[in-house]
Amino acid sequence: MGRWEPNAQGRLEEAALELYLEQGFDETTVAEIAARAGLTERTFFRHFADKREVLFRGRELAAALETAIAEAPPATAPLDAVAAALESLSEFFADRRSHARRRQSVISANPGLQERELIKLASLATSIADALRRRGVAEPTASLVAETGIAVFKVAFEHWLTDPTGRSLDQHIRQALAELRAAVQS
Repeated sequence: MGRWEPNAQGRLEEAALELYLEQGFDETTVAEIAARAGLTERTFFRHFADKREVLFRGRELAAALETAIAEAPPATAPLDAVAAALESLSEFFADRRSHARRRQSVISANPGLQERELIKLASLATSIADALRRRGVAEPTASLVAETGIAVFKVAFEHWLTDPTGRSLDQHIRQALAELRAAVQS
């Protein structure tokens, strides 16, 4: 495949994931990723700061969450706005379960990547809290709801990845939130 072929970023992501699974994250070089994708290292660095960032493109998710929270009706309770925003991610992930499973396998095998995943989740919590504050939600409620939302998402996402029934991510998010609410009320 030539360098002029479309979707360079997607090709780089797929090549990186394949190599990480075949030979390990630490053993894979940017040069190998670029070569597997049929691109140059320079092209790689136009899309990603380093080889970790192939796995952690969180800005899309943050923007989607912020938009969904901003668009929630004004009378919506903070946790309900966050829940709806998290459920809206289901469409983003609908066709990515296989990719997400492989990505998670790479992350689970590398402590440094596990740490980076936690940083990404913390960054998403900050984005959610900021979106809630823009809606007029005061502290500490904005931060508490944002952190709770990320905990719900994390648990739901892990269950979604391993669900043999194929239920959608939004179904897992609703279930996790229901279990949280039941636990708080007991």
